[in-house]
Amino acid sequence: MSTFVGIGLGPIQTGIFLAGAAKGGFDRIVIAEVNDKLKDAVNEVGSVTVNIAADDRVYTEVYPNVEVYNPNNPDDLKKLVDAAAEASELATALPSVKFYAYCAGWLREGFAKQPERVRFFYTAENNNHAAEELEKAIGTAFPNTYYLNTVIGKMSGVVAASPERPGLAPKAENGHLVEEFNTIYISKCPGIENRKVQNLFVKDDLFPFEDAKLYGHNATHFFLATLGKTKGCQTMDEVRAYPEFIEKARKAFFEESGKALVKKYASLNDELFTEAGFKAYVDGLLVRMTNPFLKDAIDRITRDPERKLSWDDRVIGTMRIIMSQGVTPATFAEGAKIAAEEFAAGEDVKAKLAALWPQPWGEEHDKLCALMGI
Repeated sequence: MSTFVGIGLGPIQTGIFLAGAAKGGFDRIVIAEVNDKLKDAVNEVGSVTVNIAADDRVYTEVYPNVEVYNPNNPDDLKKLVDAAAEASELATALPSVKFYAYCAGWLREGFAKQPERVRFFYTAENNNHAAEELEKAIGTAFPNTYYLNTVIGKMSGVVAASPERPGLAPKAENGHLVEEFNTIYISKCPGIENRKVQNLFVKDDLFPFEDAKLYGHNATHFFLATLGKTKGCQTMDEVRAYPEFIEKARKAFFEESGKALVKKYASLNDELFTEAGFKAYVDGLLVRMTNPFLKDAIDRITRDPERKLSWDDRVIGTMRIIMSQGVTPATFAEGAKIAAEEFAAGEDVKAKLAALWPQPWGEEHDKLCALMGI
C-alpha cells in the first residue's frame, strides 16, 4: 500500500502536494493537522475539495483517500508515526521552518521503524534552505530519506466556504482557492524519477529558479499590489483597470529584474534565462497575478513590510541583485519608495530602514536611498 504524508492542511498542501498525491495514485493520503474541527470535517467524508481558479472560471476537484490526524492527540499521534514509517513521499507546508521542531520527533520515530525505506520529503516553507533545516531537525540516521527544496510559483489562499466556493469538506468553515498553474520545481536526488506525486519538475540547480521566484515573481507581485493600493484596489484583478500600472510592472519585471537575472544565469542554458523565455514568463505571470477568478487580496500581498523591505527580500533584495548586474532598478525603486514611506508612517524613512538593514551604513545603502529618492 502506497502512503503519502502531508504536514499542515493549508492551500499549498491541498493545492499542490495532496492534489499531486491523489493524481499520482497513492492508496493513503495522511495529513497532520492541529485544527480538530477541520480534521473532523475532512474525516467525515474522507476527501478534500479544492477550488481551482482558471483564467475563465472556478471549478472544483475532489481528492479521495484522505485521513487527517492531530499530532497533539495521543491516539492520533500513534497513527501519524505509523504512517510516517510507511510513507514513500512526504511534504511539509507550514508557516515557517520554526515549526519543524513540533513534527521532527514523531517523524523520526516513524522513520526509525523502517530506517532503510526510500523517502522523498518535499519542503514548501518560504526558505531557500528548508530541506536542510528539516534534515537537521530530524537527523541523518536515515540514508535513503531525501529532503528536497521547492520553488512554488503557485498563488493560493483561504476563502470562506460558500455555495460558489465550497469548503474543504461539507462541514468545513473555509475552503481553499488555488490557481490552475501547476509547475512546481524541486531539487534533485537519487531515484527522484520514481516519485508518484504529480506536477513536480526536477532542476539540477534550484537556486537560479528561487532567485527568479523571489526577485522576479514575488518582487513584481508586491510592486503591482503596491501601485494598486495607491488607487484603493483591494484585489489584484482590480488593478486591470489601470493599464499604466500593468505596463509599469512589465517594464520593471522584464527590463530590470529579467535583464539582470538573464545576465546572471546565462551559462545555465535553461530557456527561462533567455530573453524570449523570460519575456514569456513575465507575460504569463502578469495575467495570472491579476486573474479575476483568483481575486488575490492586496493586503495579503503587501503585509509584513519588515520582512519584505529587508536587505535580501523582494523589495530591496531585488534592487540589489539588479544593481549587481549593472542594471538600474529605477522602476522598482518607485514601488520601494511607496512601500518604505508607508512603513515609516510619518517617521524618518532612512532610520526605519536602517533598523532592517545590516550595519554599518555604506555606499550600497546610500545608492538604494538615492534611487528611491529618500
